[in-house]
Amino acid sequence: MWQSEVRVDLDAIRENVARLKSGTSAELMAVVKGDGYGHGMVPAARAALDAGADWLGVCTLDEALALRQQGVSAPVLAWLLDPGLPLHDGVAVGVDLGCASLTQLDEMIEAGRRADRPARIHLKIDTGLARGGATVADWPALLEAAAKAQADGLVEVVGVWSHFVYADSPGHPTTDRQLAVFHEGLEMVERAGLRPRYRHLANSAATLTRPDTHFDLVRPGLAVYGLSPIAGEQFGLRPAMTARARVMLTKRVPPGTGVSYGHTYLTEAESNLAVVPLGYADGVPRHASNTGPVQLAGKRRTISGRVCMDQFVIDCGDDEVAAGDVATLFGSGADGEPTADDWAEAVGTINYEIVTRFGGVRVPRVYDGERPRAQVAP
Repeated sequence: MWQSEVRVDLDAIRENVARLKSGTSAELMAVVKGDGYGHGMVPAARAALDAGADWLGVCTLDEALALRQQGVSAPVLAWLLDPGLPLHDGVAVGVDLGCASLTQLDEMIEAGRRADRPARIHLKIDTGLARGGATVADWPALLEAAAKAQADGLVEVVGVWSHFVYADSPGHPTTDRQLAVFHEGLEMVERAGLRPRYRHLANSAATLTRPDTHFDLVRPGLAVYGLSPIAGEQFGLRPAMTARARVMLTKRVPPGTGVSYGHTYLTEAESNLAVVPLGYADGVPRHASNTGPVQLAGKRRTISGRVCMDQFVIDCGDDEVAAGDVATLFGSGADGEPTADDWAEAVGTINYEIVTRFGGVRVPRVYDGERPRAQVAP
């Protein structure tokens, strides 16, 4: 008997990737950073590859190495790389590296020497996000150094890339300005004598709405998991995650009963309370206090009082509830349950944050749609 669980529908991930692939002529990188947006990095990666993803994208070197250690051999790009990391470990197993500065380039050259093979790098230009990437002013120097390193056989410049600011608002003028800067950056790449195979810019929103940004490779993340980056539009995607728990305890209480810490909720009448063993240590935002939607006993209800570290309470009024009944926080919405979008709206955040919170140490992930894998001889 399970107490709480996150169910992940791998077939939904496959369907979403297939849908995204059908809308572009570019290759597709499924972004599986952040433990697959909370869905489990390795199972999500394998499902995406099953459906035709060509690449996988992660932030950290550790994420990339974990994929390799689990036998995932597809092309992988890692791009959030602090100074001093053992980049040679990634180079040795064919992990591509995002490069945004002369200092990073020097580290990647050294990593290639240690691994006895050129580092495969993707040069990143900052087109307006002011986060990762070389500034437009620093771009020519980075290109010159990378071209020389490639000519010397020290690196292989595989890609050039950037990242959008407002792609979730397809008509925002910043998107067009960034695209123009990216084109100018590509012209400089050509003048530097570099001919990278991949130019990539499009995230989920741009993959779905801006085909003029697809170039050679698109990088959807959120959409892989069936969540839309654009409010009010679903694009035929199917959410893959369901979070739920069994009611631990029920009790009948009189009117005016204060519920949970601080008594921020008082019962208006004699009521049945249901205690659900999930809290902020499991991924439930504390901001969901008195606002978080939950489906229980055939109805949508709202968390009553403060979310605690390990539990929350629902006032069910006169409705019959019993220990062991299933409380669904969010899912695909197909059975009327709340969705991650509903939760995001309720707590004032984005659907990305909701799903990445769940599936921690105490809440096991259960996978539907798993496929047998060929055994690899030791």
